Amino acid sequence: MYEKFGISKEIIDLAENVEQEIKQEFEKVDKIKEENSLKVLMAFQKYNLSDMHFGSTTGYGYGDIGRDTIEKIFADVLGAEDSVVRNQFISGTHALTVALFSMLRPGDIMLSINGKPYDTLDEVIGIVDNKSSLKSYGVNYEQIDLIGNEFDTEKIVERVKKNDIKLICMQRSRGYSLRNSLSLESIKNVIQEIRKVNKEAVIMIDNCYGEFTDTIEPTLLGADLIVGSLIKNLGGGLAPNGAYIAGRADLIELAAERLTVPGQGKEIGPTLGINKQFLQGLFFAPQVVASSLKTAIFASRMLEKLGYEVSPKYDEKRTDIVQTINFKDQEKLIKFCQGIQMGSPVDSNSIPEPWEMPGYTDKVIMAAGAFVQGSSIELSCDAPIRPPYTAFMQGGLTYEYGKMGVLKAIQHMVK
Repeated sequence: MYEKFGISKEIIDLAENVEQEIKQEFEKVDKIKEENSLKVLMAFQKYNLSDMHFGSTTGYGYGDIGRDTIEKIFADVLGAEDSVVRNQFISGTHALTVALFSMLRPGDIMLSINGKPYDTLDEVIGIVDNKSSLKSYGVNYEQIDLIGNEFDTEKIVERVKKNDIKLICMQRSRGYSLRNSLSLESIKNVIQEIRKVNKEAVIMIDNCYGEFTDTIEPTLLGADLIVGSLIKNLGGGLAPNGAYIAGRADLIELAAERLTVPGQGKEIGPTLGINKQFLQGLFFAPQVVASSLKTAIFASRMLEKLGYEVSPKYDEKRTDIVQTINFKDQEKLIKFCQGIQMGSPVDSNSIPEPWEMPGYTDKVIMAAGAFVQGSSIELSCDAPIRPPYTAFMQGGLTYEYGKMGVLKAIQHMVK
């Protein structure tokens, strides 16, 4: 069957050998999956989830008990006091923008402690000029870069002890940078050091790609807010859009009033028939995230065997679902991404090419033959077209489909 799929015997043989090598890593992933599955099931039962919660509201969305129950369940699963989980969020970037604008006022200072955030926040913050940015409203931005792959804790502590920082943010996943993703241990340690000298600053974490890759979330390590997209991990491949903000109840109230209307906040917002997909997506999320991790582990070992630089390596501890492959060659990068598209269930006959994508400074190639547009919990691969020509691969609704996509990408690249 693989030969009919266009995969050579040499690559099939390599894949069989790799799967023997990575069995132990898969067992670790399965243990995390089981604990997170239990966490979700217990939350569903705690709030007496029932068929009536799958209903729909329109217009203002007053009295939507399904929406209210979803937000209680998400908060419970994420170890937060409260959450706002809405289809009105267009993307993770939108949810982050809402969170930032709800927390920050003119004259406030926002501090990023792991260098520059993801590219799509450049115009939100004002790193790239935009008349609607935080900067245009008088919000100041500072950043402290990582040293290697670690927080510059000494510099961070020295800066935040002045108590003039309103919000401290960090991005768990690597984005389009070549650093490692932030480990939960590193996040825990830096939060502890910050709290020794500053009790007031809001600590917010971009949690995209990280949910359910471990058994705890940053809210349990002292973060005040975490933000993520539902077309990534927690949507389980079933949520057609949406995002969440979770954390302290007083901050969630501010975020909800920024999303909707001051004085109404979480009380409004029609669900338009989305409740069942959000809930069923969360139910499947531990399994889907585990499949994404297994796909990444498989790809990491396969590409390493073929001589490419990969991060993380197959046996390294992971804190998100993102796998990078450094091709050091523009053509190989493009061919690999095109191969991922060729191995997809949707639009497999389309050939992605680099283009000027809104929100990015470089041309970007994006391969995502997904059921949900832009979904990166489904197998996808994207990259800015800039040296050293590194691909950022993530997703895989099932390991089997993820493996097939990776093999197709490798075959297309080496052919």
